[in-house]
Amino acid sequence: MRPSFQSDQLLLEERDQVRSAVAAVQAECESDDPISANYNTLVSELGTELCERSGIYVLPDGFKLSVIIPVFNEVKTLESVVERVRGTRLPLEIVLVDDGSTDGTRDLLESMQADEDLQVMYHERNKGKGAALKTGFECASGNVIIIQDADLEYDPDEYRYLLQPIVEDRADVVYGSRFKISEEADSPIWHKAVNGLITWLCNRVTRLQFTDVETCYKVFRRPLIQEIATGLKENRFGIEIEMTAKLSRRAKKNGTRFYERPITYRRRSYAEGKKIGWMDGVSALRCIFWYGLFG
Repeated sequence: MRPSFQSDQLLLEERDQVRSAVAAVQAECESDDPISANYNTLVSELGTELCERSGIYVLPDGFKLSVIIPVFNEVKTLESVVERVRGTRLPLEIVLVDDGSTDGTRDLLESMQADEDLQVMYHERNKGKGAALKTGFECASGNVIIIQDADLEYDPDEYRYLLQPIVEDRADVVYGSRFKISEEADSPIWHKAVNGLITWLCNRVTRLQFTDVETCYKVFRRPLIQEIATGLKENRFGIEIEMTAKLSRRAKKNGTRFYERPITYRRRSYAEGKKIGWMDGVSALRCIFWYGLFG
């Protein structure tokens, strides 16, 4: 794993400066990608160095991002998530995979599926996040794929920042770490400890150097993830470890390049609908042993 960009962390005042400048060009520009369209203006205002550090760059012509959103009983947050993703103003397609929802989510999706930027897929019964992701991977057509949960814990405004190492040909896979800036991680101590143990064990068997292997925000070149998708076996949260282990194994043969960048995170409670449980932690340990050692 190559070292992260030297400049992964922005000062608070730098973040505010960047957000203000980007918001201004987005408000004034009708382009699908206002940052690329106003790149020179942003460089003039912020400087080349800050633009490079904050994910401000020109996307290649014809670029498209596929956003895979597995959905299970998320009727309260689904519309907000879709609007947040659209609000990134990136050229993208949104692939929504309903995993057997029973709370009205399916009816909501049926009312949305005519939208041109949406692909909506349905599982007749709940199979798990892993199964939904596999369905989404098969349907995606963008140059790059990112995974987005439907619960608003993660901020789509960070897509461009996560895409940067791939667009600039510095990486093939990028993970967004909730814990790379530890003082900003919105998680209780026990949650950090469990994730830390799982990540440490996974790193031991994969020879990678991640700080958050269980993160939702995983970004891949599409041909790369589709190459391994047909062989993925885990239907629940164990797919996070399985994907990492199999991509690591591929890296030993084909030189797959990994990066990790810090992200923000607003953890929701179980009362708000969080679904991962302690059994998924046990399953992660099983996956580390099996996929890390035996593939």
